[in-house]
Amino acid sequence: MDSIAPPNERQCERCGRVERWNSSIGTWVAAAPDGTPRRGEPHCVHEWDITGSYNPLACE
Repeated sequence: MDSIAPPNERQCERCGRVERWNSSIGTWVAAAPDGTPRRGEPHCVHEWDITGSYNPLACE
């Protein structure tokens, strides 16, 4: 049986904001690849790039 595997990272195609899933608190948090969180534009309606090579089906 196949199960859904949600993405663990996403990036806004408009402002570049990067977020990673934090399972301990159950929400997305701004990623800090260089030690500084990428907050993005404050008024951006984020368009997340999770469709490229991402496959939501985890084959068991």
